Amino acid sequence: MRFIHIADVHLGASPDAGKKYSEKRKNEIWDSFRKVIEVCRREETDLLLIAGDLFHRQPLLRELKEVDAMFGSIPHTQVVLVAGNHDYIKKQSYYRNYTWNQNVYMILSDEVSCIQLPTMNLAVYGCSYYEKENQESLYEQIELKDICRYHILLAHGGDASHLPFRKTVVDEIGFDYVALGHIHKPEVLIPNRMAYAGALEPIDRNDIGAHGFVRGILDPSGCRISFVEHAEREYVHLDVPVDEKMTGYDLHTRIDELIGQRGVQNMYCLSLEGRRDPDVAFDLSQIDTFGNVLEIADHTRPAYDYEKLLGRNQENLLGRYIASFEGAEANSTEYAALCEGVQALLDTRREQA
Repeated sequence: MRFIHIADVHLGASPDAGKKYSEKRKNEIWDSFRKVIEVCRREETDLLLIAGDLFHRQPLLRELKEVDAMFGSIPHTQVVLVAGNHDYIKKQSYYRNYTWNQNVYMILSDEVSCIQLPTMNLAVYGCSYYEKENQESLYEQIELKDICRYHILLAHGGDASHLPFRKTVVDEIGFDYVALGHIHKPEVLIPNRMAYAGALEPIDRNDIGAHGFVRGILDPSGCRISFVEHAEREYVHLDVPVDEKMTGYDLHTRIDELIGQRGVQNMYCLSLEGRRDPDVAFDLSQIDTFGNVLEIADHTRPAYDYEKLLGRNQENLLGRYIASFEGAEANSTEYAALCEGVQALLDTRREQA
């Protein structure tokens, strides 16, 4: 059988609220999910596994109908899903009584149970969240039922507050594949046997790197998986080198070049690194040319000529402070204290002038 494993789609999320592209990102998340459905249709995928947090919060009824219509458009594909800690099943959740298309199976139990897909000789195990957190090690307590040839675990969690588990313990249970959700970064825990698909699209600035889904094949020879990049955009944390010759104009030009190289469709957290001309002040409010810079952290230090400063200030506090750090090596803690202290003293002097 051919399968696709996705997780943490977070339909309904509006990443980076207040930014120009936030509403566009909300729509892009839906579009990205639709494109997975199109892949299933085009490739006649046998099984679509959704390992929790299909929605960013409780789904509206119209949203369930929209998603179900997509599932219904791929009748060849059997869809199995669980609710995660974001779209957990509240008392009034529409999940509870919704009637899905015939090819869709939602595991509603808060205890691990399994559904059988006889046409694939497959049993899929899993459970849904009924609270935001669940600290029980439910996945480690599963006993496989001798009812099907193949066994897959659909699991959302893995940290201390969300169905924690030890991968070696779960692996020893004997699943052919463990499809994981909750951790947004794609990661293979055990080659071809256990993997986090990661978020289908990056949801916040910490979701750096590639995002997409897992494509797999399960047959008598075993399970084989590969990661497929699928996201419309990435969050990129980017260091921008600064030197003493760089002006504000130069910095703006350099950032535009770097973003152009990495992709203007991506979102950026920039960190300015290096030593700048003490007389230059960067206007960071004018940096965001493409409307995709989330934040800029200025870690630069003024490139003072400390020997000249010492020569001019031997008889005052500034000079004595510089002298106390004689011999401090660049990039040392002492040198950092020297830079910070000199800047503070000079700022105080300007304020008093």
